[in-house]
Amino acid sequence: MPRRYYNVLLPLLSGALAFAVWQVVCLLLDEDHRFLLPAPLAVLAALRDEWPVLSHAALNTAQGALLGFALAVVISFTLALALASARWVRASFYPYLMLLQMTPVILFVPMLVIWVGPGLPSVSLITFLICFFPLVVNTTQGLVSADRLLVELFRMYRATRWQEMWRLRVPAALPYFFTGLRIAATLAPIGAVVGDYSAGSSAGDGGGLGFRAVIYGSTAKYPALFATAAVTCALGFVLVAAVLALSQLTLGRWHDSYAQKDN
Repeated sequence: MPRRYYNVLLPLLSGALAFAVWQVVCLLLDEDHRFLLPAPLAVLAALRDEWPVLSHAALNTAQGALLGFALAVVISFTLALALASARWVRASFYPYLMLLQMTPVILFVPMLVIWVGPGLPSVSLITFLICFFPLVVNTTQGLVSADRLLVELFRMYRATRWQEMWRLRVPAALPYFFTGLRIAATLAPIGAVVGDYSAGSSAGDGGGLGFRAVIYGSTAKYPALFATAAVTCALGFVLVAAVLALSQLTLGRWHDSYAQKDN
């Protein structure tokens, strides 16, 4: 059987098994504790009942996730080019990037709300901060990891630094870049939900999934809370699938790690 069928059938089978086990566990719980773990059928019912609200909230969350993700891609790629241009640039600024990466983003939330206001601006910036570091680290590593023999060949033929960067280092860094892009794509919806949870605003009907999670959690609507988590996961799957399709389109014809094999 071709590998692509395994990649579809096996996740479906394992998901169905997990769904069944979850349902059985919920049935075995006594009545006093059953509300702590909603059954999957109850979650599906809540998803159906709350869909008008959740779909609108998902659009708001997707807007913040995409804005922050796009900003992270542009700024991280530009900064990675600068870091890869010279060893002294990396030595000067790379440690501070790592220091910022180790700082919990949640600590910046009060200041972001003061600087740019609650709602979409803060949510987008929080998403940007979460997505930025995997992108800049992976892209920089790819740019400085070009084949040394090819680098020497370019320099032997007196290629300019601009030619070396764009004709050698950038193509060689694309697999690293797309790896960082996949990581950032999984983090973007999470960052948007966290941002909406801590800095979001419902003004103008702009509340996202994080805001709905606060509402459902405070009112003990746990099936709806699980449904909110499921919608967030769906957003992540869509964004990651788009990145995978783009990486396959870009690298599938020439890079070994993206070659499709049916056996």
